[in-house]
Amino acid sequence: MTGPTIGSLRVNGATLHYEVRGRGPLLLLIPGGTGGAAAFDGIADDLAATYTVAAYGPRGMSRSPLDDPEAEQRVAEHADDALRMLDLLSPGEPARVFGASSGAIAALHLLTAHPERVERVVAHEPPVVEVLPDAPAHRALVARVRETFRTQGLMPAMAVFAAGLKEDGGSPEPAPALPPQAAARAERTLGDLPYFIGRIVPGFMSYVPDLDRLQALSDRLVLACGRDSRGELPHRTAAFLAERFGTELRHFPGGHIGLTTHPAEFGEALGKALRA
Repeated sequence: MTGPTIGSLRVNGATLHYEVRGRGPLLLLIPGGTGGAAAFDGIADDLAATYTVAAYGPRGMSRSPLDDPEAEQRVAEHADDALRMLDLLSPGEPARVFGASSGAIAALHLLTAHPERVERVVAHEPPVVEVLPDAPAHRALVARVRETFRTQGLMPAMAVFAAGLKEDGGSPEPAPALPPQAAARAERTLGDLPYFIGRIVPGFMSYVPDLDRLQALSDRLVLACGRDSRGELPHRTAAFLAERFGTELRHFPGGHIGLTTHPAEFGEALGKALRA
């Protein structure tokens, strides 16, 4: 298979790197964490047999630089970036959108703000913790992460964050072994961790979605979680939303990063969710 077509899109305050494969209706892929367009290398080619698959790096991540590296990050602006990608690659036609983790939060906002541009959204474990009954505890977690980052540095802050994602607040389990391609990619994305912890985590985990509007649009929304992440905070938010909306909660292979650890199976599950 030939490689992707690579491009860049100028948006307000940033330049987005994107990669396009395949033919057919547009499928926009929004990564989470420190992922860029390459986060989808394990699934994009298979999906490109059915869709025009566009993957991009969110502003500030990977090869999508910010004009001002210190700029605060807002979900609405990230969702507007996704809209600009849709306008570029699927003008006038509603598209399918997949978002993982923080990318899923951007996808939820895109759906509520511009439903006419979205045919279906698949949101995998969006950590919209403000919807949970114990939201104050998660606000305190974000505050601890920020303070630890400020006073002790990156790795202690990452440890506080990882422990806080576990239901019992205990130590996280050892990370699963990654496929070789994903392991090499992880090395390249370590440089984005300070931006993720310092800007994305506080900006996205304080986001409050419009639940009534999401419920009204829930026929276009598929909520998904990892089979192996039960009890973790992002799994809880996906389950809460599915129960609130009375919709099915889809279970994808692996845990929160099943896209990385189980790419083939994850891509197959995503393909089914997009057709449902």
